Amino acid sequence: MARKIALLFAGQGAQSVGMARDLTEQFSVAAELCARSNELLGSNLTEIMWNGPEETLTATSNCQPALYLHALAGLAVLRELAGDFPIDSVAGLSLGELTAHAAAGTFDFATGLKLVQKRGELMDEACAATVGGMAAMIGGLENDVRRLAADEDVDIANINSPGQIVISGELAKVEAAVGVAREYDIRRATMLNVAGAYHSSLMQSAYEKFGETLLEAQMQVPRFPVISNVTGAEVETLPEIRQTLQEQVTSTVRWYDCMQRMLNRGCDIFIELGPGAVLAGLLRRVRKESEVVSVSDSESARKCAEFLVAA
Repeated sequence: MARKIALLFAGQGAQSVGMARDLTEQFSVAAELCARSNELLGSNLTEIMWNGPEETLTATSNCQPALYLHALAGLAVLRELAGDFPIDSVAGLSLGELTAHAAAGTFDFATGLKLVQKRGELMDEACAATVGGMAAMIGGLENDVRRLAADEDVDIANINSPGQIVISGELAKVEAAVGVAREYDIRRATMLNVAGAYHSSLMQSAYEKFGETLLEAQMQVPRFPVISNVTGAEVETLPEIRQTLQEQVTSTVRWYDCMQRMLNRGCDIFIELGPGAVLAGLLRRVRKESEVVSVSDSESARKCAEFLVAA
């Protein structure tokens, strides 16, 4: 029986100083993408990726293009090592959804890089104009977290896996929600170290301006299915793609639904691209026996290629 391969693309928060450096030192295809990115952006993004400082890399306008570049450099290396392996579907966490679309050919590398840069800049602007925060709710039922969010007037930003939900909104309201979380049978509530209230109504200005940017971008129907964070299902038409990428700025990231959809499609090999292995951990919380490989550097790319050839 044929195996079905799905690709997962990392989101904001996965970045780390030194990211993608090893890939560029070992593989010319990655080095060429990095050089091209610097030229397209008119800045030395790779200098920030490789040498920091961390607070500069963490800025949304830097880390989003950095994560996009790292993941696609990893994919290019993997294809060089393993050949043109078949892909059933792709998904990315938040920012990673744009990377997924680039991988699927919805837009070319340069268009996606410019979209990601603009998205990061607009979200930075929204953060600067508001006082927002986010918090992780661990070990609670979704209905209880939704009840808490409604009572404290905050938004559900991410549904990552059973028992891991993130809330977002005005800082004081998020802090208040954290303070009363146990009253809603939520085992642990932790504030997140973020610049603002992503995936909430406080990103409205970014939502409006990014919608205009998306209308100007050249796109085509993806070569294979991309699973939307907004719907947890495949997006098929260009208006739907533009709409979901815009809505994603203020809407809940339904990552759990995205993973379930890929599993329901019969995907049984998952490849996470980008720094870290956060998405692999989330997938295993949904289905423990899932076969998932994380590709972040040359060693992990070689191991993944060997695995794919054998599979």
